[in-house]
Amino acid sequence: MKTNLNYLFTVLLVVLFFNCKNNKEQQQVEPSNTTVETATDKRQGQAFIEDDGSAPNVLQIAIGSKDHTTLVAAVQAANLENALVNAGPLMVFAPTNEAFAALPEGTVENLLKPENKDALANILKHHVTPGNYSKDFLKKFKKLGQANNQSVTVEVKGDDVFIGGAKIIASVPAGNGIVHIVDKVILPN
Repeated sequence: MKTNLNYLFTVLLVVLFFNCKNNKEQQQVEPSNTTVETATDKRQGQAFIEDDGSAPNVLQIAIGSKDHTTLVAAVQAANLENALVNAGPLMVFAPTNEAFAALPEGTVENLLKPENKDALANILKHHVTPGNYSKDFLKKFKKLGQANNQSVTVEVKGDDVFIGGAKIIASVPAGNGIVHIVDKVILPN
């Protein structure tokens, strides 16, 4: 029995050796017709994988909304696309285009400049919280910790919920959390 196992083991090793050697020779002989992408391509990472079978993530919901084009442009300028597609769950408080337009004149244009990328990223991260809570469930909180390591207050006025002074006007479930649409840009301290 022991001899049969030794024989089988030896045959297996020989087969594996020749199989690996043949694969290596084929790799060296076959010419490569593939192109190499450069590291300068900004559209890398999980955010740029197309998937028709899953529920849209928070980034895809924003991209698909005509009322959030300024938010999407800001996310792209800050290179935060990949952060918004992770497994989460994430709550994104998404200001509308009108909310951005209500900021002092020139604010958005200034933040979109490459030299202000860090400040823009800080503001955007101030709109993201770990979790997946409905508007009604948020009524139980007094503060929320944001992705920029600051917190925002939660206020309830009747049926309305305000996050850092911004009113939740609608909510859209996402594959990796929830998007709460808000009427103001929530500025960090």
